Amino acid sequence: MKTKDVTIRYQKIATVHSDRNQLAWLGKIAVGTCFLMYVSYIQQIMANLAGHPVSAIQPSVAMVNATLWFSYGWFKPHKDWPIIISNVPGIIFGLVTLITIYYH
Repeated sequence: MKTKDVTIRYQKIATVHSDRNQLAWLGKIAVGTCFLMYVSYIQQIMANLAGHPVSAIQPSVAMVNATLWFSYGWFKPHKDWPIIISNVPGIIFGLVTLITIYYH
C-alpha cells in the first residue's frame, strides 16, 4: 500500500471519529436542555399548589409529546437511550402538573 493511500485512509478515519465525537456532544447537550425544559415545570407545580392554577393545555401537550418521543426511542430496533431518558421527566412533570391543577 502506498504512503499516500495510507494517509488518505487515516484522514477519513480521523474525520469520521471527529464527526462522531461532535455528534455525541450534541446529543449530551440536547439531553441536558430537554431535561431542563421539563424540570422548569416545578414552578408551575408550585403555583398550582399555592392556589394559582396554570392552564392545562401546555403541560398536556408537553406530556403527550414526551410520551410519543419516549415510545419512539423505546420501540426502535436498538433502543435510543438519550431520547428515552430525556423525555421521562416530561412525562412525570407533565402528569404531576396536570394533577396539581385539579387537585390542590
